[in-house]
Amino acid sequence: MEHYRIGLVPGPVRVPASILQAWSNDYGSSDLEPEFFTLYRSNQLLTQKLLHTSSDIVITSGEAMSILWAALKCTLRPGDKMLAVSSGLFGEGFADMARAFGVSAEVCAFPYDDVPDPQKVREHTRAFRPRVITAVHCETPSGTLTPCLAELGSIAHEVGALFVVDFVSSAGGAELSVDECGIDIGLLGSQKVLSLTSSLSISSISPRAWGVIETVNYAGYEAYTGWRNVPESHYMPYTHDWHAMKALNISLNALTSGDSLLRHEKAAELCRDMGREAGLRLFPKREEICSPTVTAFYVPDHMTWPELDAALRERGVAVGGNYGTLAGRVFRIGHMGSQADCELVSEGMKIIAQITGKR
Repeated sequence: MEHYRIGLVPGPVRVPASILQAWSNDYGSSDLEPEFFTLYRSNQLLTQKLLHTSSDIVITSGEAMSILWAALKCTLRPGDKMLAVSSGLFGEGFADMARAFGVSAEVCAFPYDDVPDPQKVREHTRAFRPRVITAVHCETPSGTLTPCLAELGSIAHEVGALFVVDFVSSAGGAELSVDECGIDIGLLGSQKVLSLTSSLSISSISPRAWGVIETVNYAGYEAYTGWRNVPESHYMPYTHDWHAMKALNISLNALTSGDSLLRHEKAAELCRDMGREAGLRLFPKREEICSPTVTAFYVPDHMTWPELDAALRERGVAVGGNYGTLAGRVFRIGHMGSQADCELVSEGMKIIAQITGKR
């Protein structure tokens, strides 16, 4: 298996040695041992601190797509209305997922290189009257960060809708308050800023959301209902991953005790500055909407993405390509979690500058 000396992919990021040590130990049964439930509760409290929320925290096994499905299936029934606020691939994806199980989903769409306009969302919401509104904080393929979550949350609550937000690749690396933004269900993955393997998913769930979840009463594998009182009941719907939960505890302690936001901001600024010096063009139309966790550049006109990717890999650098209409046109530098490191970013960007023909 290839291991690249300079890993700057937009996730899964490299797992640092301090977190990998969690897998060097053996643990008992997470179903039976009280120590596991103490660990689970500790991770809940630390996540509340990270997300600035009093909402309940549910921590489940599986990659973050599992809770994107959970948030929809647990709050919507066939025939219900959902509005996906979209300025990128993942925003649109929410609508596609909802339609797959019979939900009437509309998209309030904005250009991939921009962010949502709250007034247009308000107009669409009042006309459509959805049960759930979804949004994406960081559109990883586009390298953009939605700055108007609080306004979108207010719009959702004006019509009695739940507000569901994917902050899989931003929480911990970008400023975010679940409570101030009125987020009813927030979605976080372990392989981005948390710098774990892609083995855990974390959801924040408000009292409003629990009410809807109980009414819908979805009973599939992704269902939230069995996770509401895990530390108190010492019961889980399925056996948990103790190793990953220990790793999460290490990560959360580091993130909540250090200045993670500043570290991500500095790495992002350095990436954009060095990219500009190298003659690269940012994909987002304005620098102020760029994400502090990932930067998206246009592929240089004189190269194809496969040529750029191959040349970088020969020099020990791995970055991200793209998907959909952005495939082959836009590439991404991941500076999140363990990769929010100015030395690492600087070394990688110097090599990118050399390969693209700028010094």
